[in-house]
Amino acid sequence: MTKVKICGLMEREHVKVAVDAGADAIGFVFAPSRRRVTITEAQELAREIPPGVLKIGVFVDASPEEMKEAYQKVPLDVIQFHGNESADFIDKVGLPSIKVLSVHSVEDVNSATQYKADYFLFDTPGTDFKGGSGLTFDWELMKNVGIQPDHVILAGGLNVGNVGEAIRRVKPYMVDVSSGVETMKRKDETLIRAFISAVKDEER
Repeated sequence: MTKVKICGLMEREHVKVAVDAGADAIGFVFAPSRRRVTITEAQELAREIPPGVLKIGVFVDASPEEMKEAYQKVPLDVIQFHGNESADFIDKVGLPSIKVLSVHSVEDVNSATQYKADYFLFDTPGTDFKGGSGLTFDWELMKNVGIQPDHVILAGGLNVGNVGEAIRRVKPYMVDVSSGVETMKRKDETLIRAFISAVKDEER
């Protein structure tokens, strides 16, 4: 069954709604973003997350020390590398990893083979910040991805209306949503529930 990550959560009630609705992973953004949280804020939010639901920290070109501090203190389960981090850098950090790849072309998709990350998140290139554009990319580019489907996370412009088609076409291990479950730039409890339901319904 396709797993669901709800990313960019900043409020306790939204974390609780996502968990109760069946989210498999919660993303906390530590990089420059309107959704940015501090380690202390993430610690408080993480108290609402039971074992079995992954806590993922999103970083952009952060130092190993910054990532390791958040990993230990929140605590996190996985580090999401959303910047220009090299394969060697990710290896040296030595924590469970997701490498984000911004997709313009099939070459961007194939670049995943250069890394030894645990998962690869394919996203639409960002505008003001890395990721979070709310736009989709051409899913046809994912047809010949050179990594196993169970390592693929799909993001970029997903919402209740298109996530079913995305799952059918790409068959990712996990889908990742942030702006697609927001109203007026704030997480929307109804949209969170509806998105998770749409993913789970697709598998029934």
